[in-house]
Amino acid sequence: MLGAIEAGGTKFVCAVGNDKGDVIDKINIRTTTPEQTLTNVFEFFDKHNLSFIGIGSFGPIDINKNSKKYGFITTTPKKGWNNFNFLGVMKERYSVPIAWTTDVNAATYGEYKKGNGKVRTSVLVSESGVGQLLITGY
Repeated sequence: MLGAIEAGGTKFVCAVGNDKGDVIDKINIRTTTPEQTLTNVFEFFDKHNLSFIGIGSFGPIDINKNSKKYGFITTTPKKGWNNFNFLGVMKERYSVPIAWTTDVNAATYGEYKKGNGKVRTSVLVSESGVGQLLITGY
């Protein structure tokens, strides 16, 4: 089973699916403190035998794998989440590969693979936090 987290500033959308892309289970969790929010995330994911987790997170986040702060939510105004090692906490809990990227990157990749990207040559995603990404000419 594959786990997914769309970590937003107001809510986390967590889902579990199979390798065909079918969603098996899904939950919305209100974003509060890291401790409370991730306790709810763990309760949801612990019911499933996960082999992989993908996380698209609000930010700013560090996605540079060579950085000491890779996996951190960095200078966010979201109370309690500033300088939070999100990926590190997830890796402590789950011994599976975990992908880490921005919420905009994750949304754009999803649109590319399962949405309009299947029938178009360009995809533009604009998120409420002013994040934007364009894939063109593929």
